[in-house]
Amino acid sequence: MELKVAIQMDPIGGVDINADSTFRIAEEAQARGHSLFYYTPDRLAYREGRVTARGHALEVRRVQGQHAILGPETEVDLSEQDVVWLRQDPPFDMGYITTTHILDMIHPKTLVVNDPFWVRNSPEKLLVLQFRDLTPPTMIARDLATIRAFRAEHGDMILKPLYGNGGAGVFRLDPNDRNLSSLHELFTSMSREPLIAQKFLPAVSKGDKRVILVDGEPVGAINRVPQEGETRSNMHVGGRAEKVALTDRDREICARIGPVLREKGQVFVGIDVIGDWLTEINVTSPTGIQELERFDGTNVAAKIWEAIEARRPG
Repeated sequence: MELKVAIQMDPIGGVDINADSTFRIAEEAQARGHSLFYYTPDRLAYREGRVTARGHALEVRRVQGQHAILGPETEVDLSEQDVVWLRQDPPFDMGYITTTHILDMIHPKTLVVNDPFWVRNSPEKLLVLQFRDLTPPTMIARDLATIRAFRAEHGDMILKPLYGNGGAGVFRLDPNDRNLSSLHELFTSMSREPLIAQKFLPAVSKGDKRVILVDGEPVGAINRVPQEGETRSNMHVGGRAEKVALTDRDREICARIGPVLREKGQVFVGIDVIGDWLTEINVTSPTGIQELERFDGTNVAAKIWEAIEARRPG
């Protein structure tokens, strides 16, 4: 089976080939005999009923700095591709949302992974709200008095932008911290979006577990441990990846959310678990494939492609 695969992602030239999940997905696709086409989100277009992208035929190889061999720039009709990967990183802003609307026009005849309708309607920090018994106390609000009342009830809390990513703008505010008003002023001056607050989970000092699900089934996990003196465990901000096994609680969480993800066409998902609590469901461009493959020896990228090939159009 040979598929024509287009990958919508951030510029490929700067990716870390030993950590980037999109690179690993492309590498596995190439090994399976699929052809690759690469473009950035700003080259996606709709014109008179056609969804097109300007980009390049792509060949990947595991040589940093020479990892992407690009053909001449050309325009393709994405409806003639078999698979389109929606893999650019957040922020989940109107530019991102617009790409999901455009890709909706070719899906499912061209299989868009993850399903753009449900990516748009299932942001990482909002989809978890459907599973209140699995999550720590959480609130979404813009009003300062409401946020203050939440902290008064729960004491130690995490405050962050609702549509942020990679650990950017994440603050821990304990009961003695006097910066809430200033942070609220800063955030609300930068955006019209609400903030999200969650009760602080001390277990984060032992790590923030990233569990990877493929077509709703858990395939493994890595533990991301924050640096000394740091609350955030994201690898973008210096978190350290460690080998870890799935616990009974992890499997319970996955058993609850997995069918929902599968029904919504979310083939590759990374969830975040701190202690016994689900904190995020990442559907936009989850990471962690390469770390998990190194720790467990599991070809996660192959499992993803097996799921896609089973869903392929026609």
